[in-house]
Amino acid sequence: MSDIFTRDGNLFYVPDPHVRNNVFLSKTPDDGELPLYENVRNLLPEPVWEGHSDALRTYDRAWQIAFGNLRKARKEAGFVSDFIDTAFNGFLFMWDSSFIVMFGKYGSAAFDFQKTLDNFYGHQHRDGFISREISEESGREQFSRDDPASTGPNVLPWAEWEYYQTTGSDTRLKYVFDPLMAYHNWLRLHRSWQDGTYWSCGLACGMDNQPRADAQYDPGSSHGFLSWIDACAQQYLSARILTMIAKKLGREDETAELKKEAEFLKKVINSTMWDEKQAFYFDRKRDGTLSGVKTAGAYWTLLAGIVPEERIGRFIAHLDDPAEFKRPNRVPTLSADDPHYRPDGGYWLGSVWAPTNYMILKGLERAGGELSSRLAFEIASDYLRNVVRTFRETGTLYENYSPESGGRGNPAKDEFVGWTGLAPISVMFEYVFGIKPKALENKIVWDVNLTEAHGIRRYPFRGGTFTLLASARPDAETVPEFEIEGDIRAEIEIHVAGRTITYTTGSEKND
Repeated sequence: MSDIFTRDGNLFYVPDPHVRNNVFLSKTPDDGELPLYENVRNLLPEPVWEGHSDALRTYDRAWQIAFGNLRKARKEAGFVSDFIDTAFNGFLFMWDSSFIVMFGKYGSAAFDFQKTLDNFYGHQHRDGFISREISEESGREQFSRDDPASTGPNVLPWAEWEYYQTTGSDTRLKYVFDPLMAYHNWLRLHRSWQDGTYWSCGLACGMDNQPRADAQYDPGSSHGFLSWIDACAQQYLSARILTMIAKKLGREDETAELKKEAEFLKKVINSTMWDEKQAFYFDRKRDGTLSGVKTAGAYWTLLAGIVPEERIGRFIAHLDDPAEFKRPNRVPTLSADDPHYRPDGGYWLGSVWAPTNYMILKGLERAGGELSSRLAFEIASDYLRNVVRTFRETGTLYENYSPESGGRGNPAKDEFVGWTGLAPISVMFEYVFGIKPKALENKIVWDVNLTEAHGIRRYPFRGGTFTLLASARPDAETVPEFEIEGDIRAEIEIHVAGRTITYTTGSEKND
């Protein structure tokens, strides 16, 4: 029994060795006061967009709501870092928090939103399990660990890697690598089928009520004996990112199994979960047939880098088809030609959600090419326009939006920042303005598509701040004038009017 540990006197574990290196389990909760939005707004990036005052007001309001949702870590609840509340039910959600920090990274000069994730690592069980929903008041886990809805989806490694793209600092990677490895290992032991593919359920994958399994199975709580396309792709993405982190940390000798698993998952997804006639990835039933349900979750394969080059054009064409995903508000989470699709959204029966839209945009960016770039700009512009219009009409941001009217989805919480902060912050910065951080290359890439004057002051990158401004221009074929400044050395690579222009900021002493 020497390798068996008890927790609370009644739960037994075979421990994962990586958990022994989880520093968050012994972290002392943060001291100090939470910042007030009014006192720190001058530390946040300042977007500039000529003729789009409503978008700038939406941006400001998103941050105001976000700072209003900051919470102190309660030691009694086992929380170890101050955090941003999920803004849902008094529980901290793994899925939501992973996306919230993807816009929070731009506000790190005022508050380190990334530390929200520390509270999941601080609640890790000795075998690597992390609950996906934890009470902020008591620390109680919402589901039993053996419940199909107890955890997931595994997007924590991606959330950490995206933060690294802005900071360029290895320090946090050193701390999070072990809990992320242990969690990946737990999922492999407890959420995979005999053939090595992964299963989930509606609540665990985050898309609660999508009818992906056969009708006799509850969509929220049953795996339906499916191999889930998003869960498989997320585990591939996790394995790939953990391998990259290990390389940065000099711990590559610990990733042999990750590399083998990633190779296997890529092969099995492409050989058994792709429908050549429909040019789409589907969940696979246990008899080997495919579900036929076109869910936005299939596009995790694009972000993960699983899709072969020769398939990308046909696969992403679904995003540009009005009969499927190109609705008046893009992108619905369920294809419009599905019999369960609802014009008002019906939660995950077609609603447009910030996390899936951001995932799709990131996937298109990773795919590269002219078609992907065009689609990313069009989808981002359309989505942001609907969010801003609805904000102008209602004064708030919603949990999700209707794919047809572009207004509030049904049902949808208001004042939801929450992951909807992605729309007027990260989506606007990265895919409408086209400004993306690439810390590994010490580079900021700027794809200029707008003709109005636009840009960002106080843009955070690798510990410095930058001014990135483009003047108005008469048409897309004209190169605007740029104002580029930075207090550290970095390369600014600008793509505009068929040209590439490069600026270098700072000096050698700033490295």
